[in-house]
Amino acid sequence: MNRGFYTIMGAQFFSSLADNALLIASFYALATIDAPGWMTPLLKSFFVISYVVLAAFVGAFSDCMPKGRVMFLTNIIKIVGCGLMFVHVHPLIAYGVVGVGAAAYSPAKYGILTELLPAEKLVAANGWIEGLTIASVIFGAGLGGALINPDISAWLQSIHSLLGISPTRLEAALSVVMLLYIVATIFNLYIPDTGARYAKQATNPVELITDFAHCCKTLWADKLGQITLGITTLFWGAGAVLQFLVIYWAEVSLGLPLDKAAVIPAVSAIGIAIGAVAAGRYVPIKKSLSVMPFGIAMGFVVMSMTMVHSLWVAYPLLIIIGALSGFFVVPMNALLQHRGHVLMSAGHSISVQNFNENVSILVMIGLYALMVKWNLSVNIIIVAFGLFVSATTTSVMLKHFANQRKHDSLALIGESKH
Repeated sequence: MNRGFYTIMGAQFFSSLADNALLIASFYALATIDAPGWMTPLLKSFFVISYVVLAAFVGAFSDCMPKGRVMFLTNIIKIVGCGLMFVHVHPLIAYGVVGVGAAAYSPAKYGILTELLPAEKLVAANGWIEGLTIASVIFGAGLGGALINPDISAWLQSIHSLLGISPTRLEAALSVVMLLYIVATIFNLYIPDTGARYAKQATNPVELITDFAHCCKTLWADKLGQITLGITTLFWGAGAVLQFLVIYWAEVSLGLPLDKAAVIPAVSAIGIAIGAVAAGRYVPIKKSLSVMPFGIAMGFVVMSMTMVHSLWVAYPLLIIIGALSGFFVVPMNALLQHRGHVLMSAGHSISVQNFNENVSILVMIGLYALMVKWNLSVNIIIVAFGLFVSATTTSVMLKHFANQRKHDSLALIGESKH
């Protein structure tokens, strides 16, 4: 890997670290205004809605200038969203603005990998990027939990008082998150220009939407693209639900307060990092489709959470769940990126991926919020979730086997329709 890749990793780490710390701070912000419990998972919905609404436009935006510059500009939007919480804008709205920046940031973040690296390095690169992103989730959740801890919050307020400032607990936490976004923005300034240039991008909204619809149809019609897109769409929707479900489970089954329960998803993130790095090392891109059974296994292991009431049993279980999911999704993500890049531009293919994955997140988070509102037992939700993941992955595997009988999908990896 070259120096530019490591600069991208640094930018991604600090930006994602801030996103995840801000999410936990937003939990606390909702609690301060006595928001109902079902509103908490909607933070994720407000964050990802931009990925869906802006999907037709962010790919063209990503491809119209060097991607380092795109990442810089979109990180500024995240800073604005964080700043809105300082002026008491509702947490759902403020975190939604951060989501606008994240939606436009993502095609550039992943698209630049296909510009910077050869196809044979994409699984390894994705392993490192996902591993580092998961590390940012671990530290971000831990940092967010620490920032809302009464003792640490009091210490932060005392530091601010030395500067003649008297922030609330929330404002003290937000000031740290804002600093992380600024560090990420500085990294963005040093991302190299890969020299990749695309045809002049359309600016007419109707034309952009039509082009995006064509890109979606192309990827879903492709025998290899439909399998990888189906798997990653399932995974990211399930992962979003699991993040909130684990916190809910930790509060109910393990008896933890919010500031400690919020850190629990970071334990599974350790496993995801392990699985992601292992996949990057041991799964070549031509063997990516062989990891699908790990997704089925993950669903069944998730259901075993219903039998756990000890923190020390919970830790290894969550690491196993994370390792299975990391080993499962990284090769599929890399293969999807490569196939999308072959069929269309990097920015457009990532936008299609983001659109589908975030529609999945919105639907699954919405269903989860309804389950919480209906006061369903956390164990019922866990079993339903695990069965859904295993059953859906199995159906995608069967579709893949059907495709193989008609055509050798692996032969498509290097094949272009252009």
